[in-house]
Amino acid sequence: MTISRRSAVLLLLVLGGVALLTAIPTWLTTAGSTVLEPHVVVKVAGTKAAPGVGAGALVVAAAALALGIIGRVGRYVVLAVAALAGAVVAFSALGVVQDPTPVATREAANATGVTELTEGVHVAFWPYTTVAVGALVVVLAVLVALGSRSWRTSTRHERAGAATAAAADGEAALEPSPASDAPAAGGARADAGARPEAGPSDEDEGAFEDEHAAWDSLTRGEDPTDDDAPGR
Repeated sequence: MTISRRSAVLLLLVLGGVALLTAIPTWLTTAGSTVLEPHVVVKVAGTKAAPGVGAGALVVAAAALALGIIGRVGRYVVLAVAALAGAVVAFSALGVVQDPTPVATREAANATGVTELTEGVHVAFWPYTTVAVGALVVVLAVLVALGSRSWRTSTRHERAGAATAAAADGEAALEPSPASDAPAAGGARADAGARPEAGPSDEDEGAFEDEHAAWDSLTRGEDPTDDDAPGR
């Protein structure tokens, strides 16, 4: 039988609350006497008859809340605590059921100042209910411990963290590396420095020679525009 985490938490909370509620009503009823009153009715509530019931019920409720948020390893510790608290609830109530006289005598003495009872002790059905509830807590804790191996552990935060890391890696891959740009820039500068400058074209050289010939003609006293001049 497999019990889900949510069901286990709810059941433990309900059982802890029921155990606490069963300790509130009157468990024992008896009578005593005083100098002024020969018959004094004494009623003992479960919280006074078995203080361990209230404490154990609160521990069961706290264990249920812890079970809803604790991890895989800690759940077994929590369930062991819940089972122990259930046992405390059951045995505390069972002790009152088996021998109610000492508890009734003590409470009668507190009420009347006399340790002798004038009538027998009547036990209500509430302590029997408390014994059953405590036993159910123990059984439930054992069943949950056996079936909790199939519970899934939430990996939502782990998936979100992995997605964030992957996105960061992608952005880092898209950004250019300064180290990788340096050689490229250096190579471009080297290519620019090694590129030869363009020399003078043939047209520029021909124009330069014509100007030089015209200057020589003027030096000799000849008209450079005369096509019949010597040398042209």
